[in-house]
Amino acid sequence: MPDWLAQLLITLLKAVLVAFALLTTFAYMTLIERRLLARMQIRVGPNRVGPLGLLQPLADAIKSIFKEDLRVTLADKLVYTMAPIVAIGMALTAFGGIPAGPPKSLFGTDPWVYNLDAGILALLALTSMGVYGIFLGGWASGSKYPILGGLRSSAQMISYELGMGLSILGLLMLVGSTSFLRIVEWQALNGWLILFQLLGFALFLVSSFAETNRTPFDLPEAEQELVAGYLTEYSAIKWALFQMAEYVNMITASAVMATLFFGGYRGPVFLEGLIPGISGWPLIWLILKIACFLFLFIWVRATLPRLRYDQLMRFGWKLVLPVALANTLLTAAFLAFGRGAGLWLLGLLSLAGLLLLFALSDRVRALWNTPTQRRAETAWVRPLGGDG
Repeated sequence: MPDWLAQLLITLLKAVLVAFALLTTFAYMTLIERRLLARMQIRVGPNRVGPLGLLQPLADAIKSIFKEDLRVTLADKLVYTMAPIVAIGMALTAFGGIPAGPPKSLFGTDPWVYNLDAGILALLALTSMGVYGIFLGGWASGSKYPILGGLRSSAQMISYELGMGLSILGLLMLVGSTSFLRIVEWQALNGWLILFQLLGFALFLVSSFAETNRTPFDLPEAEQELVAGYLTEYSAIKWALFQMAEYVNMITASAVMATLFFGGYRGPVFLEGLIPGISGWPLIWLILKIACFLFLFIWVRATLPRLRYDQLMRFGWKLVLPVALANTLLTAAFLAFGRGAGLWLLGLLSLAGLLLLFALSDRVRALWNTPTQRRAETAWVRPLGGDG
């Protein structure tokens, strides 16, 4: 067998395995999320189908497959059908570039589907393509509410993609590479980047919630305003594909944050004194870090209310984007003038910037409210006039 053919078959096999793992994780993430939300809200979650409710995802899958697939008469048949396929396809493809271990560590082969020197740029491009699935789904449905939901979703995701890209620009300048592998190896030598890019991580985390349409940024599916947004006219398996895309994007965002800021597939070095070699368990550490971020996504959903759409857009353009630019300039200034002082100086500056944002939280909040809304918020503190 020619080498190129063998390599192609190995790549296809890894792609199938990654897709199977992601879809299985998605299925049980729905169960875990429902159980955790029920626990946090003091109620009972799904526990009837199978032992401890473990077969609930299988029951949901069977229901989605055999449920009647309804379609609006005015819908564009081809685009209406292709939109959820584009959404899930881009979501699955984006995860393939995340390294799950060092080269040749998985049965003598590389533990990733593809490896590009511009890995981060490729991932950002693929996740951006997922916007087309959402927008086309809303446009092709032939109904006004999905069109409004698709437009809102496109504006939201494009706005926060700018902040997301700028939030990691300082990180890329510090490492000097856009390759996931090189970023992980840099952290193995110098320490996790969360220590030196805390402000950039906070911005990337907020942008990830907006990019994955999760609470408090789940405006594309604001059911009390737009019925269900771009999903209004979808049912059965097509609706399930959009849900799969959202959860797979959430898993991908968790893997990216774990890789860029928390050492990726490498564990904490200080644990080597307890168990020699423990930091070198690649797949285990990556899964643990992804699980922590997935829990954070669920926790925030159970805790925070949904923002208004105007607040969401002002927050992205008036806070996330300028602060991301400031973080980039801060990193550039350190590389130009403060490199000799050590990386800890950059870490302290980044921490100081984040604490300054918290200290000015009242003034920062006013950035995404209109003057009328600001007057309404402060009206209760004005002294009563006349006989009041």
